[in-house]
Amino acid sequence: MPNLFKDHPASVGETYVEHMGSAFGFAVRLLGASLACFVHGLLPFLFTSTGSRTIRQLHQQMIEHRRRHDADAPQMGSALGGNRAT
Repeated sequence: MPNLFKDHPASVGETYVEHMGSAFGFAVRLLGASLACFVHGLLPFLFTSTGSRTIRQLHQQMIEHRRRHDADAPQMGSALGGNRAT
């Protein structure tokens, strides 16, 4: 039976608490970007690049973490019937 609280965090190389902290950090930054986009909609001369910049930064952070995790993971490749999809 899958452990709903540990399987996904483990798949990205984190404990449950580490993953929660990472997700909360993303949520706070996304909330800030969302508020900036809302203000930008009302006052288009404010926060002209905050939303897109935040998305790019978060995406980069997520990709770098994935690459670090993949580099630390043992390479099983063909022993398990193929390469792991990322």
